[in-house]
Amino acid sequence: MDTAIVILNWNGLHFMKRFLPVLKADTPKENFFIVVADNGSTDGSVDWLKAEHPDVQLIEFDKNYGFTEGYNRAFREIEADYYILLNSDVEVTPGWAETLINFMEDNPDAGICQPKILSEANRDTFEYAGAAGGFIDHFGYPFCRGRILSNIEKDHGQYDEEEEIFWAAGACMVVRASLYHHLGGLDDLFFAHMEEIDFCWRAKLLGFQVWAVPQAKIYHVGGGTLPNNSPRKLYYNYRNNLLMLYKNLPGNVRWRIITIRKFMDFLSAMVYLVTFKWSWCKAVFKAHRDYRKLKKVEDHSVFSEEFNDIGHLRGSILHKFFLSGKKLTFDQLRFK
Repeated sequence: MDTAIVILNWNGLHFMKRFLPVLKADTPKENFFIVVADNGSTDGSVDWLKAEHPDVQLIEFDKNYGFTEGYNRAFREIEADYYILLNSDVEVTPGWAETLINFMEDNPDAGICQPKILSEANRDTFEYAGAAGGFIDHFGYPFCRGRILSNIEKDHGQYDEEEEIFWAAGACMVVRASLYHHLGGLDDLFFAHMEEIDFCWRAKLLGFQVWAVPQAKIYHVGGGTLPNNSPRKLYYNYRNNLLMLYKNLPGNVRWRIITIRKFMDFLSAMVYLVTFKWSWCKAVFKAHRDYRKLKKVEDHSVFSEEFNDIGHLRGSILHKFFLSGKKLTFDQLRFK
């Protein structure tokens, strides 16, 4: 079974100099191969790869197509049984790839999985984007085993069991190639952010499972393309979250949930306004404006009114978080 480990690079030369040698050292030579798909970098990434790592397959694009279309274009040119989407700012560990692929081979109902994701800077702490597996609440807010909103836990082995989840992190996500192409890949309209949650949701609507496999471990820098406090990142998160809800919620609840979310987003924008964060406030309103445009061109289809909703919290994570005094941890949640 061939596995393609694909890094989508955009001006990530500094990360690849740090982490590509580690990736090559900790990835088996047999049945695995590494591909770098370059999204029109201008930092010398391509020349460095050709000179220093000629054994790494290189796909060059003429411009930055974003996370979604960049990966979709790359996978049209790559033949494999499994794809591993891997950020350039990730440090892998020995055995990581074999562990993930062996899990997929042993679990045919699993369409997607992810490893345990720890912070590269604080190595005993979960990383914000993905941690030990992604979940979602009733209103579309994502959270993780090991990270509830701003509360990030230290890793004490408390989430070392394999667990079925709602979404896997795009920082390191394994997907069956057949499923990737059946779903039409990542949604190009998203460009970046929330696209992996939408992708996993669509896979679940088809009956596939998504899993966290913490026996495989990686360290993620995070914020490599857009800083976590960027108004532009906020814009993509708000816009794409609404688009994701519109696409995937069943018709009998879609408009009610989206209406509530719009109101909650408005309250959020008002908080930014009164705290003089003008750019953040503007980003929220721009996100809603552009969502209205995008939903008109999105081919909306719900595959099933009934689906495997494991990883879906029946309630508001915001309410639970603030009620706890911002100290809520994942193991305190009840999903039923």
